[in-house]
Amino acid sequence: QVQLVESGGGLVQAGGSLRLSCAASGFTFSSYYMCWVRRAPGKGLEWVSSIYSDGSNTYYADSVQGRFTISRDNAKNTLYLQMNSLKSEDTAVYYCAKGLPAVVPTATPYEYDRWGQGTQVTVSS
Repeated sequence: QVQLVESGGGLVQAGGSLRLSCAASGFTFSSYYMCWVRRAPGKGLEWVSSIYSDGSNTYYADSVQGRFTISRDNAKNTLYLQMNSLKSEDTAVYYCAKGLPAVVPTATPYEYDRWGQGTQVTVSS
């Protein structure tokens, strides 16, 4: 079965950096878009970033563009999110999410169907 296990969250001061990791198993990782989504306190899931199956294309929400970098290592079945210049509004639980198969012609980077248990990121101002 699909398993997504996030790690790397924590407490950081505004302006600081964190690197999140996600270990994936139970599916052919290299064939799927992968995403990061987040849930801030009292809010719904917000899409943050996605990456194409081979890592050749990346996509970002306007709120994180230029500060966050998504990457993947298909040999290790691992997804990453490098977060720099963190702001208090980045405080949320961050989830790694399995996107759609890249071979599906209508697949978009913004869709996902499974996510992990999440890792808490807290940015103090």
